[in-house]
Amino acid sequence: MAVHIRLARFGGKKKPFYRIVAIDKDRQRDGATLENIGTYDPKANPSAISLKMDRYEYWLSVGALPSDTVKSLAKRAS
Repeated sequence: MAVHIRLARFGGKKKPFYRIVAIDKDRQRDGATLENIGTYDPKANPSAISLKMDRYEYWLSVGALPSDTVKSLAKRAS
């Protein structure tokens, strides 16, 4: 089972809100997740990022691969 850390989209039309999730590679974007590790709200001014860094580092340590977007959000959050 390959695990990725990526964004899952929530919110309404033209009002995006994302959860940063650990999810099996083959699941759908908004499918069942292993763990929610943070949120990202791009509509807030400035954009709001909330990330549980201890859980993010745990998933990286067990071999999860973050998406490019999640990597850049993690840099901004720390």
